[in-house]
Amino acid sequence: MKLDLLRTLELEVPTHAGGRRHLSAASGLVVIDGTWYVVGDDALHLAVFDQPAGVEAGAPGRLVRLFAGELPADAKQRKARKPDLETLFLAPAFRGAPHGALLAMGSGSRENRQRLAWLALDEAGTPSARVCEASLVTLYEPLHARFSDLNIEGAFVNEACLYLLQRANAGSPENAVIRYDWAGIAAWLGHGGPAPHPVSITVLDIGRIDDVPLGFTDAKPWRDGSWVFSAVAEATDDSYRDGACLGSVIGIVDRAGRVQRLERIEGDWKVEGLDVTSVPTEPLQLVLVTDADDPDRPAQALRLIWDRSGKSIANPEASA
Repeated sequence: MKLDLLRTLELEVPTHAGGRRHLSAASGLVVIDGTWYVVGDDALHLAVFDQPAGVEAGAPGRLVRLFAGELPADAKQRKARKPDLETLFLAPAFRGAPHGALLAMGSGSRENRQRLAWLALDEAGTPSARVCEASLVTLYEPLHARFSDLNIEGAFVNEACLYLLQRANAGSPENAVIRYDWAGIAAWLGHGGPAPHPVSITVLDIGRIDDVPLGFTDAKPWRDGSWVFSAVAEATDDSYRDGACLGSVIGIVDRAGRVQRLERIEGDWKVEGLDVTSVPTEPLQLVLVTDADDPDRPAQALRLIWDRSGKSIANPEASA
């Protein structure tokens, strides 16, 4: 599957004192009315790109702080202290967010990676500048008991359920779909207290590349109860250490939880975030963001269009 390069994720200001003016580890993406909202797994901020329109035309992104403090510039120290925000998704209304909210969640792979930040949406669907925080400890507690190496890398709401995606690695090769009743999650977000338990946990085999298991990196709802996901084959035995990326795939899961389509992406891109930018009646159009796994290399934004036969269309203008 071939991709179009849309832009480099450059920033107006660094994400930390003395840092570089780009995101290097983009890990979650939501597009609202042409504006891109991106989280990086090694940052304390949300990056906002207003109407990106191409590699040259896109203005640098601005930052919205999600958590207080500063992260070290040293890569090892930064990795140890980062909140590891791996998911970004839109949620329906709950108390304090009558028009819904934009939520960012930590992976849960370490004690300091169990935080959530959310921004309420206004009537037009624009996120507020006011950030609210919550702990994910009680939500993740039963998941730590189920998974020896918890690593939540995708989240979305679909048909009154919240889905969380557990990412596989070579040492813990199970990908899992964790489903909650959204009403229970909404009550917990709005009122606090103990978080609800999942209503189901389903292991999903999505294959391997060169004997390295593919692991979920993001997902968004599509149509008729189906959802679209990205996954990468990363040669590592746990959720903490990075490894060589052997390739990425895009897949579709139907309402019954079966993988219907799975296609490998051309090149060695490590796709960590995606969103759907087409309406359900059109060919599936996705925008993707990458993790460079190198603080000196900026993350990239990419575009992909699938036609109904499952083929990739590299140039959407030519296919119109």
